[in-house]
Amino acid sequence: MQAITVRDRAAGVGGLSLTEMPYPHAAENDVIVRVHAAGFTPGELDWPGTWTDRAGRDRTPSVPGHELSGVVAALGYGTTGLTVGQRVFGLTDWTRDGSLAEYAAVEARNLAPLAADVDHIVAAALPISGLTAWQGLFDHGRLTTGQTVLIHGAAGGVGSIAVQLAREVGARVIGTGRAADRDIALGLGADAFLDLQSDHLEDAGEVDVVFDVIGGDVLGRSAALVRSGGTLVTIATPPKVQPRDGRAVFFVVEPDRAQLADLARRLRDGRLKPIVGAVRTLREAPAAFAPARRTPGKTIIRVAED
Repeated sequence: MQAITVRDRAAGVGGLSLTEMPYPHAAENDVIVRVHAAGFTPGELDWPGTWTDRAGRDRTPSVPGHELSGVVAALGYGTTGLTVGQRVFGLTDWTRDGSLAEYAAVEARNLAPLAADVDHIVAAALPISGLTAWQGLFDHGRLTTGQTVLIHGAAGGVGSIAVQLAREVGARVIGTGRAADRDIALGLGADAFLDLQSDHLEDAGEVDVVFDVIGGDVLGRSAALVRSGGTLVTIATPPKVQPRDGRAVFFVVEPDRAQLADLARRLRDGRLKPIVGAVRTLREAPAAFAPARRTPGKTIIRVAED
C-alpha cells in the first residue's frame, strides 16, 4: 500500500515522503480500515509517540495522522461490534502507524459507525476536535445549562466544535481569538467575542468554565476569571496559576466510541459542522504539514474516493 512515512526526527516536515509500505497486520481486536479521508495535527512530528512505541522502542519509519474515515476491510481475531464493509470513523493509536495511508490498523473500540449519508471528508475532521471539545466541556469542565463558558480559539478546530456543543446545551458562550475570527465564532453561536489582540480579556467577567487551547499568557490570565466552584480546562500545558476557589484541569483527549457515535449523530442531523479547510491528495500530504500551506479550517487528506 502507499503511505506517508517519516524516518528522521531532525528532518521535520522535510522528512515526510510517500512510500510503499506493507499491508498492516490486524492484531487481536483490531480492524483494518480502508482509509477514504484522513486528518492530522501539524505538531504531531514533535510527539514522542510518532517515533517510539509504548515500550519506548524506535518504530520508524512511522505513518503520521490519527484521524480517519473509511470502510472496514478486515477484522482481527476476536473483533466484535463491527463488520467488513461497514463505514466507520475514529482515531488511531498514538504510538502505532496512523491514518495517512491507504489502509490502517485500528483498535475496534476507537471507531464508531458512520451513516451512509455523511461524507468521509467531513467525518475525518471530527474525531480529535470533537472528542477534545466534548471531554473538555463536559467530562472535565462539567458544563451545564445556564452556565457561562469562555472558549479560547473559538474559530479553531477544537474551539469551533466547543462553541457549537456548549451552545446546544444552553450555556452562554464567550469566544476569543483574532479579529478575523469574530464573524466565524458568532456565526457558530457564540454570544460574545473578545479579540485577544485589542480587547481586554478581563471584560469577559466571571465565568463557570474556561476552555483553553492556547496556553501561555492567555492561560495564566484566565485563572482569575473562574468564579468560585468553576473550572479552568486546558489542552495546551499544565496551568501554573490555579483559580482561587475552583479547579484547574490539563488533559489529553482519549478515544471513546460512545462519544464518537453521539458526535456522528449530531453531524448527520446538521447540529454540528466541523470547519473543513483545504482538501489534499495523499501525495500532497507532506506539503500540507508545512506552515506556509495552512488554510482556515482543518486540512483533510483525501486518500480514496467514496
